[in-house]
Amino acid sequence: MLDLVDETPRVRSLVLAVPGWPEHLAGQHVDVRLTAEDGYQAERSYSIASAPAGERLTLTVERLDDGEVSPYLAGELRAGDELELRGPIGGYFVWEGALGGPLLLVAGGSGICPLMAMLRLRQAAASAVPTRLLYSSRSLEDVIYRDELDRLVAMGSGLEVIHTLTRSIPEGWSGLHRRIDTAMLGAVAWPPAERPLIFVCGPTPLVESAAESLVNLGHEPAHIKTERFGPTGG
Repeated sequence: MLDLVDETPRVRSLVLAVPGWPEHLAGQHVDVRLTAEDGYQAERSYSIASAPAGERLTLTVERLDDGEVSPYLAGELRAGDELELRGPIGGYFVWEGALGGPLLLVAGGSGICPLMAMLRLRQAAASAVPTRLLYSSRSLEDVIYRDELDRLVAMGSGLEVIHTLTRSIPEGWSGLHRRIDTAMLGAVAWPPAERPLIFVCGPTPLVESAAESLVNLGHEPAHIKTERFGPTGG
């Protein structure tokens, strides 16, 4: 463990040094296993949030109060502690610069994590692939990587970030403030004729609804890749 970064009051990024790490593709994940003193083990999957960078990787963990793993990772873990990892895992929900775009990313909550790996890879490779991120959060304070997203947009490399808030709306907010729906996706996505590559990640209801809406809008199912998460015990 090299560093810990508090992203929001409930979310923390773990910056890890992994000797012999084979590097990963943007969008892959790892399994993290914890072993208690009595031998009890708990294992959870976490998306890698960093772009490929040698033997370093970043995991971003949202603390679930009744979870077995996330309260430790997001609250008790300290720099210098060691973790047991298995990975990288997955080859379907991945993006590389050679795949091009346009690139539409749709995220709900901590579903931003694998999509952030894609954005970080895009930036590291100095890619100008037209990219839009539609990101649903409960409140402005719950937006993970908020400052970094603002910096990436300000670089003027063809990235647009559209936020929508579903619960707490700050005074003076002029952005979207409802759950992602067909009308919102229709306004944000490129026309189907431009054949954008689409990645959707978040809670299962959001992912299923967004994928169905995108198909109904005329996008090719083969161009829509999804990754979802649901109650796992945290």
